[in-house]
Amino acid sequence: MKSLLAAAATIMAATSAFAATDTFDKAPAGAPPADWTCGVTGGGSPKWTIEADPSAPSPPNVLKQSGSGAFPWCVKKDVAIVDGAVEVKFKPLAGSEDQAGGLVWRWKDGNNYYVARANALEDNVSLYYTEHGRRNTIKYVDAPVARGQWHTLRVEFSGADITVFLDGKRYIEAQDGHISGSGAIGVWTKADSVTAFDDFSFGGK
Repeated sequence: MKSLLAAAATIMAATSAFAATDTFDKAPAGAPPADWTCGVTGGGSPKWTIEADPSAPSPPNVLKQSGSGAFPWCVKKDVAIVDGAVEVKFKPLAGSEDQAGGLVWRWKDGNNYYVARANALEDNVSLYYTEHGRRNTIKYVDAPVARGQWHTLRVEFSGADITVFLDGKRYIEAQDGHISGSGAIGVWTKADSVTAFDDFSFGGK
């Protein structure tokens, strides 16, 4: 517990020094944001676009995934973080297989990264590492994830310590050392999830 508290203090200091937020409001609608790279792990046809959404926490725009694929992702270019925090607001809109919104960090490429996600069809929060294109479960926790509503997902990470929050409540504390070093950060969905994202915030080193 002491190590987790120390890690949290370090992360808060880092985020205070390096915090930044992307609201997607300066990007033109109908295409992915120019400073992000989008793709999919495991195949499929994801569709990441900037769209107008009057319900956005910071209107007018959101980043929306409306295609389908095994694990669609979109990561911010030219940002590499070792330890820090990543946060996003997301709204699950539709999906018969899944209605998921997630965060990725220490993203090396489309086959190697960490991901935390919340799922409105399953009402849970989960933590994974993806290695060589295979998603591996670290922990699942039941959590209320209302459909068609905005939620806040946050991950704090320092060394092997990982903490996942949904709507301000801590749901997962875990330790995992499969993916180390710096990596990109971004957002993630699953299967046929149609999900909107806004206010992508990050800080770290």
